Order: sequence, then C-alpha cells, then structure tokens
Amino acid sequence: MIETRDRDNVTCIKGTIIKDGYKGRPVYVFLADGMLIDTGAKHLEEDLIPYYENHSIDFVALTHSHEDHTGTASWLQENQNLPIYIHPKGIGTCRENCPYPKYRQHAWGVRKPFEARAMNRILHSRHHEWKVIDTPGHAHDHVSLLNEKTGRLFSGDLFVSPKTKVIMDSESIPVTMESIRKILAYDFESMFCCHAGYIPNGQEMLKQKLDYLENVSEDAKQLYHEGFSVAEINQKLFPKKYPITEISGGEWDSVHIVSSILSD
Repeated sequence: MIETRDRDNVTCIKGTIIKDGYKGRPVYVFLADGMLIDTGAKHLEEDLIPYYENHSIDFVALTHSHEDHTGTASWLQENQNLPIYIHPKGIGTCRENCPYPKYRQHAWGVRKPFEARAMNRILHSRHHEWKVIDTPGHAHDHVSLLNEKTGRLFSGDLFVSPKTKVIMDSESIPVTMESIRKILAYDFESMFCCHAGYIPNGQEMLKQKLDYLENVSEDAKQLYHEGFSVAEINQKLFPKKYPITEISGGEWDSVHIVSSILSD
C-alpha cells in the first residue's frame, strides 16, 4: 500500500507492508526534481510500479544498500533503464542476490541484484545541485543528500527516531554520532527520513537525537567505570525488550548500542 503527498517541492511516497495481518514500519521513497531517492522494499514493488510508470524519473540515488531502500532498484533498471547511484562501498552489495537473513527477506522481500554506479560528491538533478555527504554508522555505505540552496536534506536512516532503542550488530553509535555532527555543521531546515517521512524542523530533531545519544554514551561509560558489565549496563539503560531482538536472533538488540559505545 502506498500513499503520496507533496511536501516542500518533494513528493513523499509512503509505503506500508501489510503481511499476515501485521502492518509493518513505513518506508519512504522520495521524488525531487527528477531524482528518485531510494526505491523501497521488494514487497512494495507491485504498488510502486504504477507510480514509476506514470512519473518522469531521470536517475536513482540510493542512501545505502539495505534491502528496504533498494528493493525495487532492479525493476527500475530492467524496465526503465535508469542509472542508479550509490556510495562506492555499496556497489558490491547491490550485485549480490538477497545478501541478508531470512527474517529480513520475510519482512521486506527478496531483492534481486542490480548494477549500481559510483556516486560522485555532487549530484545534479534538473534544476538543483545536491551535496553527497558520507554519513556512516547505520551502514558503512550510508550517505545523506543536501541541497545547500533550498535547505532540504535527504537523511536516509540517519535519523529514523529521536531515541534509538535497538540497533543491528553491524552498527556503530559513535560513528553515527560523528555523522550527525557532520550534518549539523550545515544549514538546513526540512529533512526527509526514509522511515519518519517529512520533518519540517529537521535540524532541531537531528540535534535532539544527538543529545540523546550523547547522554546514553555518557551513562554507559560511567556505569562501565563503576564496574558494571555490558549486560548489566544494557539492563539498566534499556530495561524494555523488543520483539525484533528475538525475531532477528539477536541481530537487532539494545546491547549493541552499549557494546559499540564501549568499544570506541
């Protein structure tokens, strides 16, 4: 199921997967000035194809290679012959056939391989210039796209929510914090997040996330110096447990927040 809305001269395409009676987390695709930012999940392909067929798209810019952002890229390449750009570190992943665990295949679908091109430091859409900023932490190939003239930011999964409660074991909170600091050094207003959608006060909300992560980091380090173990710190800071931890076999867990902070 998809819904579309125009916000600040950007078309926000909200996709929601309803499977086995369960309504999944929204995932957004954005169209700005002929540039498609991310391609959603494979499970959304049937809903997205009519939109793709009825709108003019010049090229695709991927914020990173995770399957909920690249799921329909192969269709766009095969059927519309669109050039697809990603950070050079993500090109190899795009060539792989479904390089992620079964539970993620069930949630997002089985993505087909495709050929992506190396993203330059600047992208040019029809009327605008977009600065490509390396923002790793959530993924090693993660980028954000900023239009410095209009103050629009496409943040991929850098934001998602102001309070992070679980992360994947491949993520790094210290690296994410550094990426947020890098972005906050720029002047921008509206932020387009691939799970939270349009956020008009983007800089303020990203600053809130950084403040939260800095506080969590200070608390974790203080507890560690007091002699608490990683498991004990995790229990103190994140007492609530989320179903995704069990479903993912531990790939998603709050303990990874603590361990990544203490490994810094």
